[in-house]
Amino acid sequence: MSDSDEVAWVPFNDLSRSIAGSRAELVASFAAVLDSGWLVQGPQHDAFERELAAYVGVTHALGVACGTDALELALRAVMPAGKKTVVTAANCGAYTLTAARRAGFGVRFGDIDPVTLCLDPEAVTEAIDDSVGVVVVTHLYGRAADVKALRLVCDPRGIAVVEDCAQALGATGQDGRVGALATAAAVSFYPTKNLGALGDGGAVLTSSDAVAVAVRELRQYGWRGKYTIATDGGRNSRLDEVQAAILRNRLPGLDAANARRRAIISAYAARSSARVRVLDASGQGHVGHLAVVLCEDRDLLRAHLAALRIRTDIHFPVPDHRQPAFAREFAAVDLPVTEWAAERILSVPNFPELTTTEVERVCAALESF
Repeated sequence: MSDSDEVAWVPFNDLSRSIAGSRAELVASFAAVLDSGWLVQGPQHDAFERELAAYVGVTHALGVACGTDALELALRAVMPAGKKTVVTAANCGAYTLTAARRAGFGVRFGDIDPVTLCLDPEAVTEAIDDSVGVVVVTHLYGRAADVKALRLVCDPRGIAVVEDCAQALGATGQDGRVGALATAAAVSFYPTKNLGALGDGGAVLTSSDAVAVAVRELRQYGWRGKYTIATDGGRNSRLDEVQAAILRNRLPGLDAANARRRAIISAYAARSSARVRVLDASGQGHVGHLAVVLCEDRDLLRAHLAALRIRTDIHFPVPDHRQPAFAREFAAVDLPVTEWAAERILSVPNFPELTTTEVERVCAALESF
């Protein structure tokens, strides 16, 4: 067989497809920014903040430079006075750990639920002591975590809950959309997210006026007014006009794109062999950010898919407490479910522009393993 006869790889993700499919609209959005003369914190930024807040169901959406900044600024805005510790899961890519370190806070880990792989409320109860001021829950892979159960643990103790919605914008929990279920929430608009920019971007979501004031000041040098610093520790973290315009263009299509992601995962689940468990992504409580399977023979499955020219990835292969930079500090931490999952998870292709033929190839590969 010649190189030209080789079957093309099924990509894990292909951003060029979404860009090509909406190129005219994206160019128009960019042109609107050029024509306005505003490049930072102008009309596109302000309009996107309003539209995002309305979509999620919160009072305030505050654009920032990236999702990690959103987490850090949210943590700093909600941490109660005299507290210094954040509780979170260790299977979410170390983003909360990084943000908490930047904010000057310590981190304690709770284990995860073996079915959802999200932070286990019972484990949070065990991790809490008098130093804990915030619990961060990640809506992992696109699934709405059980924020209500976490708040039953945290609210009576005066502990704030922050949602990490980077993977789940548009998902609906028991009491509304994710991002509106707790004290504050962080969102990432990294290009591969369900609502992705053409570069970096993020936002903090909240219905607390006090939290919104704090984040507005922290994201721009601590200013309360121009050149007047009211809050120590401010930074320069802005969502620029170009990204805001792109995100405004893409927000109206988010629900349809999320539905397509769910449908792809459902197709995989219907065809997978008994050796492969596809994490459930049905219903409005999931937006299918990633199609994740659990397999006792994960590495063999990955090799099987590669032989059939199907790209895969692992989210995430190394739990936070086992990362080389922190392994000594967290050497005594025991998170058996987290470590069990890390050895078995595998992400397979899932993005709205996957073709029917490509989805069928993945289905057949999962079925034949």
